[in-house]
Amino acid sequence: METNMLEMNRRGFLKGIFLAGGGMAVCPAAFAEDAASRRVSMEDADALDYPVKDLACKPSRPITVAIMGAGSRGGTYARYAAKFPEAMKVVAVADLKPNRREAMAAKYGISPDKVFGDFHELLAAGRVADALVIALPDNLHYEPAMAAMAQGYDLLLEKPMAQTEAECRDLLKRQRETGAIVGVCHVLRYAPYFQALKAALDDGLIGEVVSVQHMEPIEYAHMAHSYVRGNWHDAKATTPIILAKSCHDLDIIKWFVGQRCEEVSAEGALRLFRAENAPAGAPARCTDGCPHEATCPYSAIDIYCNKKKHMYVFDLPPGYTREDVLEKLRTTDYGRCVYRCDNDQCDHYVANLRFAGGVTAAFSMEAFTPWGGRRTRVMGTRGFIEGDGGRFDVYDFRTGRKRTWAKKVSEIAAYKGSGHGGGDLALVRDFLMAVDRHDESLLSSSLAASVESHVMGFACEKSRLSGAKAAVAVS
Repeated sequence: METNMLEMNRRGFLKGIFLAGGGMAVCPAAFAEDAASRRVSMEDADALDYPVKDLACKPSRPITVAIMGAGSRGGTYARYAAKFPEAMKVVAVADLKPNRREAMAAKYGISPDKVFGDFHELLAAGRVADALVIALPDNLHYEPAMAAMAQGYDLLLEKPMAQTEAECRDLLKRQRETGAIVGVCHVLRYAPYFQALKAALDDGLIGEVVSVQHMEPIEYAHMAHSYVRGNWHDAKATTPIILAKSCHDLDIIKWFVGQRCEEVSAEGALRLFRAENAPAGAPARCTDGCPHEATCPYSAIDIYCNKKKHMYVFDLPPGYTREDVLEKLRTTDYGRCVYRCDNDQCDHYVANLRFAGGVTAAFSMEAFTPWGGRRTRVMGTRGFIEGDGGRFDVYDFRTGRKRTWAKKVSEIAAYKGSGHGGGDLALVRDFLMAVDRHDESLLSSSLAASVESHVMGFACEKSRLSGAKAAVAVS
């Protein structure tokens, strides 16, 4: 059984990779299909027991927090206070949308004098909390973060932390000057799945890491929603997709390798979502009687009205109707034809990364998949790990033994509602304890660590645009 399994692994591994441009990338379809074909029942594998950490924490007192940006991300981090009010209290909010800030104020009992519109108003009020969550649009991370650290705030800062490498380094300099605790929202580091995989690597279960293959499947509707129609459609106004979406992944790869990245080589382009690819007769909006609406996979009517994906962006009232959604599609960018948007983000992106010590990694970001969730392979001197975002298998070369980690984090009561495999609220837990003890080491995604992976992203974009390899500057 084990001999046959190893042979299947060898054949599947060779099928799952293709070389493009000198060994550029992972073949996404083969990666997923071959991984699925090699799966065996849980009875055929030994369980690997890395426990899921308790989501609760016990600071010496409730940490007071102000939220800048009461949308999806700000609302997610605030939710920790609803689950564990003895650990966190939301005391202020700033958001330009009245319905969002008022809803958060009502939910957490925020005093009216601590409810603000523009984030500048919150900053003008002085330091109103122990810590500040910055969950504003990408182009509004740097300014409030610099000002808030000067005011004495500790920060939970959404990624990407800034729009340029120079701004990232400015933030690090300010953090070192002020001594602020700053956690960057690389939430995958805090997800139980990724924490267990990292522990397996640190425990030497596959020896020394030699190379990594990592794929981020965005999922076709998510790509259309966020990076064609949505807030991140314009790389210049926000950040290039390698940072806006995939700085999570560059960060995870670097975390796994544990070495400094020295050089990158990247390729990528916008292949599909362009005006010249619009089918004949397609109007500006999906609601304008498009003749292809019934067959187009990117139909806004299908994605939002039928499949009800990404509905949070519409701020719909309780008991909303289909007509309410259609009206949003008629009046917002989310109803635009995907071939007639002002988008410029790549819909496929690959990068080769070389780290100190000769460790290599191949990264692939793909829009055209039916699912999300990361796929990762790590090759070591004594074994091999393969994971799909919820489960990973560890193979030992010497013994032929396979061990599997497959905890059902979503079934743990406290973790319900915590996105990114539990990482969203687990990050808040560790941030609160870092603030309480003033100990940055309690955060694996410190500002210094995150600057390194951001610089990798900027180097990737430099390489993609220049067609040449790019060095990764030392922090």
